[in-house]
Amino acid sequence: MSDKKKWDLAALASIPLIMTLANSMLIPVLPLMQKKLNITAIQSSLIITVYAAVSIICIPIAGYLSDRFGRKLIILIGLTIAAIGGIISGLGAWLLQEQAAYYVILGGRLVQGLGAAGAFPIVLPLVGDMFRSQQQISSGLGMIETSNTFGKVLSPILGSALALIVWFMPLAVIPLFSAISIIAVAYFVKVPKPKKQKKDSPQGLGEFVKNTKDILAQNRWLYGIFAIGGILMFVMFGFLYYLSSVLEEHYHIDGIWKGLLLAIPLCAICLSSFIAGKLVGENKPKMKWFSVIGAVLLTASMLTCGLVNTKSIIFLISVMFAGGVGIGLSLPSLDALITEGVEKEQRGTITSLYSSMRFIGVAVGPLTASALMSHEEWLFYLLAGVALICSVVALFGIKPGKGKGKRKKAVA
Repeated sequence: MSDKKKWDLAALASIPLIMTLANSMLIPVLPLMQKKLNITAIQSSLIITVYAAVSIICIPIAGYLSDRFGRKLIILIGLTIAAIGGIISGLGAWLLQEQAAYYVILGGRLVQGLGAAGAFPIVLPLVGDMFRSQQQISSGLGMIETSNTFGKVLSPILGSALALIVWFMPLAVIPLFSAISIIAVAYFVKVPKPKKQKKDSPQGLGEFVKNTKDILAQNRWLYGIFAIGGILMFVMFGFLYYLSSVLEEHYHIDGIWKGLLLAIPLCAICLSSFIAGKLVGENKPKMKWFSVIGAVLLTASMLTCGLVNTKSIIFLISVMFAGGVGIGLSLPSLDALITEGVEKEQRGTITSLYSSMRFIGVAVGPLTASALMSHEEWLFYLLAGVALICSVVALFGIKPGKGKGKRKKAVA
């Protein structure tokens, strides 16, 4: 990979890092926001939920627009909208008080979620567009997943540290981070020129929906990829919510120390994502088996937590570290399969649907974990059960060809 391509990839990797920080950085400071704004716990949770909810709805639309008008343009617009949302939330927290500030913050978060829908999900197909070699695509996607997970590792620590300066600082820094990413993408990322095509009338929304249905009907394996991606995020955010609650309620650990402990299983995801992206290369059977092994490892770790039923901090973090390794092995492999298995002109739409499924897992995981906190063993049995479903779907639903690069042989 040339130095120029490395700079391109580094600029793109800044996007998932910043979009992850924009959401996850607020999680450790929600109790403080609740006190400052004089709101209920449910109201404070909406600061996170509204961001993910609007993203789920808008991501497929952003994918359609990226296929039609170009990935780089949609990414830059998305980052700009996210920065505007951050300005709204930051000014609302600074200039207003309590309920008035809360509703302005909520409005800003909604705008941020709209911008996020046009940023990170479009990065995946853009990486597939920029590189010809499947080895480079797999490596690039591994770096993107690593950046995304590194944002989750950094979020609880950075959010807690910024809140020590002033409680709304985690909200106020997002426009600055977004501006850095806008400059990096605008300056470094050079999108390959599309091949000349016949002048056809632009694809309408109705035709777009019909074509999307046709793609899914012809490539039913995509449903398996969507399901695995959503389930992995569901399990990850479910066990992270549980660990966060146990650290605070059972061990009375909060603030930066809590963030550091939460970062340990996230580091496992980060490192294994990077390594898996390097190792899978152009080998599609290897992509499949990394997905299967990762899901099996995740199943075993969640089942162990349910069977042993202990709150030993060393045990919990060790087992969840192993589960994090399993998630990290699977994600880059799924990204590579879905990017290589779909034609270039359709990647934005399909990968956006995949990202929406992942966001659903992000939104539902903490809610499910909170509902089952009084029945911890059943929570982990549920997480183990859905992870087992991932294993079965990856084993029997993903059938890559033996070759390295032929898209038609990518997945049966």
